[in-house]
Amino acid sequence: MQHKHHVHSPQTTGPHPSEVHAQHAAHDHSAMISDFFRRFWACLVLTVPVVAISPMFQHAVGYRFDFPGRDMVSFALATFIYVYGGKPFLTGLFTEVRRRSPGMMTLIGIAISIAYLYSTAVVFGLVGGMDFYWELATLIVIMLLGHWLEMKSVAGASKALEMIVKMLPDEAHMFHGEMLHDMRVEELKIGDLVLVKPGEKVPVDGIVQEGSSHLDESMLTGESLPAAKSAGSRVIAGAINGEGSLKIQVEKTGKESYLNKVIALVREAQESKSETQNLADRAARWLTFISLGTGAATLLVWLAKGQTPAFALERMVTVMVTACPHALGVAIPLVVAISTAMSARRGLLIRNRTAFENARKISAMVFDKTGTLTEGKFGVSEIEIFNEKYSIDVLLGLAAALEQHSEHPIAKGIVRAAAEKKLDLPAVTNFSSMTGKGVRGVILGKKIAIVSPGFLAENEIVLPENVDLVAAAATRVFILEDERPIGAIALADRIRSDARNAVEALKSQGIQVYMATGDNAQVAQSVAQSLGLDGFFAEVLPHEKVEIVKKLQASGQFVAMTGDGVNDAPALAQADVGIAVGSGTDVAAETADIILTDSRPSDVLELVNFGKATYRKMVQNLFWATGYNIIAIPLAAGVLYPAFTLSPALGAVLMSVSTVVVAANAQLLKRNLETRLSDFSTHLNASK
Repeated sequence: MQHKHHVHSPQTTGPHPSEVHAQHAAHDHSAMISDFFRRFWACLVLTVPVVAISPMFQHAVGYRFDFPGRDMVSFALATFIYVYGGKPFLTGLFTEVRRRSPGMMTLIGIAISIAYLYSTAVVFGLVGGMDFYWELATLIVIMLLGHWLEMKSVAGASKALEMIVKMLPDEAHMFHGEMLHDMRVEELKIGDLVLVKPGEKVPVDGIVQEGSSHLDESMLTGESLPAAKSAGSRVIAGAINGEGSLKIQVEKTGKESYLNKVIALVREAQESKSETQNLADRAARWLTFISLGTGAATLLVWLAKGQTPAFALERMVTVMVTACPHALGVAIPLVVAISTAMSARRGLLIRNRTAFENARKISAMVFDKTGTLTEGKFGVSEIEIFNEKYSIDVLLGLAAALEQHSEHPIAKGIVRAAAEKKLDLPAVTNFSSMTGKGVRGVILGKKIAIVSPGFLAENEIVLPENVDLVAAAATRVFILEDERPIGAIALADRIRSDARNAVEALKSQGIQVYMATGDNAQVAQSVAQSLGLDGFFAEVLPHEKVEIVKKLQASGQFVAMTGDGVNDAPALAQADVGIAVGSGTDVAAETADIILTDSRPSDVLELVNFGKATYRKMVQNLFWATGYNIIAIPLAAGVLYPAFTLSPALGAVLMSVSTVVVAANAQLLKRNLETRLSDFSTHLNASK
C-alpha cells in the first residue's frame, strides 16, 4: 500500500533549497527585464510627440508644426523620459562614481544629463540655440531597448542552470516499514530507503538495495547510453529510471549530493572571472576614459572653431554614446554562461575558468592509466604459489583480507575475485598503506604484505627462480610473509573503447600524449603501443608524476595532467591545466581546475575542444564589442562634417547593434559545440 504523508509546516512544503536559490535569482533577473521593458515602451510612446514637435527634426525632415506652449510640452515630456527612462543609467552613474570605477553607466548618465540640462537651459532662455530633446528621447529609448535585449540574452544563456536545478524531483517514495509514504526530498536522511518506479527521476544519491534497471544519466554525466544498475550500484539524483523498480538507500543529501555540487560549481564558474574577462573589464575602463577624453576634446575643438554650443555639445554627446562600452559588458559573461552550462551538462565541471580557456594552449597531455585510459576494473587472471603450504584459495583470501581496506582498482579486483569464490576472509590488524607501493598488516600473527614489483626491487627481495618480476600485458602484485615472497597475483585491465580515437584526435591537434602510471613497464608499454602514445612513464610514485610534469614544462610544453584527483593531486596542482576524473559522484578533487564526472578519454578531448571554441568566441566578441569604434568615434566627433554627421541617436543605434551582434555571436557557441560533439560521436560510433 502507498499513502500520502502530509506535513503542513513551511519547511516541508517549499521547493528544494537549490531551487529556492535559483528561483530567487531568476525572479530578480526577470523583474529587472520587465522593468526595462516597461520603461522602454513608456518612453517610446512619449518619444513620438517629442520628435514630431522638435524644430531640429522638423527642419531635417522638411515640415513645420508649431503651436503655443510647444517648448513647455517638449520640456514636460522630455523631463519624464529623462527621469523615468534615464533612472537606471543615472543610478548606475552614481554607483560607478562612488566605487571610483567609471564605466558604461557613467558615459550614458553624463551624456543624457548634458543633453537634458542644455536643452532645458535653451527652453528657459538661459542660453541661445536649439534644444535637442528629441535626440535625448531617442537616445534613452534605444539604450533601454539595448539593455533589455542584453538582459534577455543573459537570461536565456543562464536558463541551462535552472534546467539542472529542475532535474531534482520534489518528492520521494520513502519506506516506513513495508509502507510507502511520499516525502519531501529535503526531509530524507542518510540511511532512509526510497522506491524509484519506472520512468521516475532518482530523488537522491544512494546505493541500490534491491531491483535492477537502466538509468538515463545523459543530462548528468554526458553518457548517451543508459547505465545498468542493480544491487550494490551507486545512483545519482536526477537520473531517469528505465523499466525496472529500484529500492535505494540514501547515501548523500542536501549540499553533499552530486547534482547540488554540480549546481554550485556551475554557479561559481559563471560568476567567476578569467583573464579574458579581466581583459574585457580593463578594455571597458580604458574605453570609458578615452570616450570621456575624446568627448571633452571634441567639445573644445568645435567651440574653438566657432561652432555653436549646441553643435559642440551634440558632437560630445555622440562621441560618448557611440564609444560606450556597453557590448563589452556582455561580450564575455554571455559566452561564460553558455559554455559553463553546456559543459556541466556534458559532465565537465569547471572550477578555474582561466585554466579552461587555456585548454587551447595545451601541447602535452599526461594521462594516468588506471581508470582513465583503461576501465580500471581489474580481474584476477593468474595466481602463482611460491610456498607449497599455501593453496590458491588461502593465498587469495590473505590478499583480499588486506585489500578490502583499500580503494585502489587492483584491490577491488582482488576482493571481487575472493567474493566470487565466497571465501571467508581472516581478520587483519595493524593495517597500513604504503603510498604507491602496496599495503600490509598482521594476519593470524604473521606480517603479510601485498607489494608492487618496485617495492621488491627497492628492498632487494629475491623471487624464486623462473619467476618474472612482471607479467606481459598484466599487472602483478606479490604477497609477502615476513618479507618473504609466498605468491603472486596477476590482474588484467581493459583499455577503454573510446581511448584510441580520443588519443588520435588529440594528436591530430598537435598535442603530444603521454601516460604516467605506477604499473610495470611491460603493461605500460603494451597500453602505450595499443593507443599510439608519444611516450609513457612506468612504475612512478605520486610525487614522481610531479617531476614528469615539471620536466615537460621545462622543455617549453603547456601541460595538462589527467588523474583521479587523489593520488595524482600534486601533479594536478603542478600542471598548467589539472583535470580530475571520477566515476559518477566523485567530484571532490580540490586540486583540479576541471572535474570530469566520468572517466572517458573522449571527455578530455571534449574539454580541449570546448576550451578552444569558448576562447575563440570570446575573442570574436571582444572584436565586435570594440572594433566598430575605430570608425564610429571619428564619425561621431565630426571628421566628415559637413558632408556627414553622426547623430547621438544613430550613435546609440550603432552601439546597440554591436551589443546585439555580440549576443547573437555568443549564442552561436552552442551550435558550434553541438556540431563538434556530433562529429566526434559519429566518428566514434563508426570506428566501433
